[in-house]
Amino acid sequence: MSQDEFRDMLPGHADFKLPEPAAPARVNGRRPIPEIPQLNGQTEEEPAERDSIDVWDQRVARGLAFLRRRLAGTYEVDDFGFDRELTEGVFHPLLRVLYQDWFRTEVFGIENVPDTGGGLVVGNHSGTFALDALMLSVALRDRHPFRRHLRLLGADLVFRVPFLSELARKSGATVACNPDAERLMDQGQLVGVFPEGFKGIGKRFSDRYKLQRFGRGGFVSAALRTGTPIVPVAIVGAEEIYPILADVKPLARLLGLPYFPITPTFPWLGPLGLVPLPSKWLIKFCPPIPTAHLTDHADDPMVVYNLADQVRETIQASLHELLEKRPDPFAV
Repeated sequence: MSQDEFRDMLPGHADFKLPEPAAPARVNGRRPIPEIPQLNGQTEEEPAERDSIDVWDQRVARGLAFLRRRLAGTYEVDDFGFDRELTEGVFHPLLRVLYQDWFRTEVFGIENVPDTGGGLVVGNHSGTFALDALMLSVALRDRHPFRRHLRLLGADLVFRVPFLSELARKSGATVACNPDAERLMDQGQLVGVFPEGFKGIGKRFSDRYKLQRFGRGGFVSAALRTGTPIVPVAIVGAEEIYPILADVKPLARLLGLPYFPITPTFPWLGPLGLVPLPSKWLIKFCPPIPTAHLTDHADDPMVVYNLADQVRETIQASLHELLEKRPDPFAV
């Protein structure tokens, strides 16, 4: 190739022309619309937005599947009426709002609760309404490494109210009697009992965190017969949610209630008076008390009384300890 021929091929030469791009192929007589390149490596739909849509799609799908099972009746309940799916999918998420955001609950000693097998969880009772029992159930479900359910023993009054009775059964509660408690513990369940009963939740604010009488110690007999450990638990915080200033006994007898409370907000504020005050909650599970070596003494009143007294003293001492950790009941 000569120098003149090489010069003629340079871009600066007047006869130099860029090659024409090939015309895009026609589809159905039309040229396709060229793709617009994305800036900064972004796609038409951000990954975070796609993930958010996927999460909501999954939630909607799970919700629809849950409704189909409920309407079709294809869900399981045990012999006591416990509906695990309803409890985990509806009851606990609602209670968790109170547990986490309203009461800001802290839990100590969860390692003292057995990982498997039966057990009797015995706690102090307070708060006008039995929210302490419900918060204890959420604590065991959320904080225990094996996410254990607590089968609560309730008073007869709870199971005489039609709608409340159904809710209690569905959430795993049953009547507070030894045969039911023993049967549950024999099945390897955790059973929750509050020996103070209405004396505990109905006491006045001036008597807060002072344990009432534990009755005849029936809960101890049930633990002895099954050889299951007793786990004392102390709950601080429930005394301040509805401080009882007075009890209108004539009105309580008229309504068939164990007490009719007068609090700083009820009945003065009407329905708003039922909103609990946002007190700080602390829950402590104490070391378990073994009973397997005492199964032959389930009917010995002295053994039952001494063991019940030991449980009561353990809870009372733990309450004092927790109150020192929480000097302000409404601290954030």
